Amino acid sequence: MNRYIFSIPIKVRDYEIDSQGIVNNANYLHYLEHTRHEFCESRGFTFRAMQEQGIDPVVSKIEIEYHTPLRLAQTMTSSLWVERKGPRFIFHQDIFTPAGELSAAAIVTVVALENGRISRGDAIAPLLENPNDSSPEN
Repeated sequence: MNRYIFSIPIKVRDYEIDSQGIVNNANYLHYLEHTRHEFCESRGFTFRAMQEQGIDPVVSKIEIEYHTPLRLAQTMTSSLWVERKGPRFIFHQDIFTPAGELSAAAIVTVVALENGRISRGDAIAPLLENPNDSSPEN
């Protein structure tokens, strides 16, 4: 079952490649973060607006498994679905090669700080309310 609620294309840039001709592993963190930010914006939650309200979603844990390397000028597809476990928002994020092979799989745990203190995250819980796919390509 496809649980993804958001997907975006991202093109590999030349400065993201290492001496082996593949995307350096650290760049996947940027891809994952970019995808989460675009997802939040697609749901009406810009990071600027959240900060103005004293809300700061912060990453507390990331697990990544690397599978198939990405290469220069390839356009990957970065997809996610999210679940809530108490005060934690668990982002399940997968990155696919242009051929549809799994490149990386990540589980990213995010918590919300409100006015500098950890909260239950109720202010950002509406991110989970719309089960419809909000991908820019749909």
